[in-house]
Amino acid sequence: MKQVKGKEPQAKAASPSKGGTLFVVATPIGNLEDITLRALRILKEVDLIAAEDTRHTRKLLTHFDIHTPLLSYYKENEASRSQEIVARLLSGAQVALVSDAGTPGISDPGGILVKSAHEQGVSVVPIPGVSALATILSVAGLTEPSHLFLAFLPSKGSERRKLLRGLKNEVHPIVFYESPRRITASLGDCLGELGERRALIGRELTKIHEEIVSAPLSDLLADFKGRESIKGEFVVLIEGLRATGTQRPDNLDDLLRWYRAQDGVSLKDAVANIAKDLDLSRSEVYQKALAVWKEQG
Repeated sequence: MKQVKGKEPQAKAASPSKGGTLFVVATPIGNLEDITLRALRILKEVDLIAAEDTRHTRKLLTHFDIHTPLLSYYKENEASRSQEIVARLLSGAQVALVSDAGTPGISDPGGILVKSAHEQGVSVVPIPGVSALATILSVAGLTEPSHLFLAFLPSKGSERRKLLRGLKNEVHPIVFYESPRRITASLGDCLGELGERRALIGRELTKIHEEIVSAPLSDLLADFKGRESIKGEFVVLIEGLRATGTQRPDNLDDLLRWYRAQDGVSLKDAVANIAKDLDLSRSEVYQKALAVWKEQG
């Protein structure tokens, strides 16, 4: 088995790690210059690369003159392939896990293998790099770091609308991925369930035809509906529920009154959001909320 030359940290486990190491390697989402030097070294030195699409990954490896063997690891064969890869890891193999683009495990295959490796006591080491999520957040101009990441929205319209309907009172920005064939339907459902809000869309991030546009949802919907063809993967960021005229306060009583003033926000919604944001018990917030809601009467 190959020895990975760099000084790699050992993942801490309840028991000493066994066999080889599983490296979770981020790869470019478009521009090949975004790959890290560490990722290139790992991909050269491991015994095997588990790839979402071997044809896609082979192009990346060829560009950087890397000749490590490839094994397919995609959504439909995750369970069976994970068993095979963990067996190799336990026998001492060094394995790198990559997806077609970005970081494995973030809306890409990888979770089952990583979980299995942890359960078997195999060392798992992240090799960080590009993520479409981090890329869009970096240009969103957010003044607070919190956000809600949904990965891909449900493909079925009724399920998608139900999910969005449950998020209409979410105060944090909502981020999701979308495909070109569903982008107009998803934007339409966002407008219908969340109401008019400002949004930021990233299309073909880091690629030649990269497009980043910020506008109200209705304008974005009209824009993409008016295009003859739409290509490329999308990342969409939609602002959270905004205050009606006043800054969202930090004091618990004032915060409850702020929520009470928002259209369509129930006492239950306010309690759930505040308990999560302020790390308070729901019962404590609920008792305060009852008193504040009674003030309306």
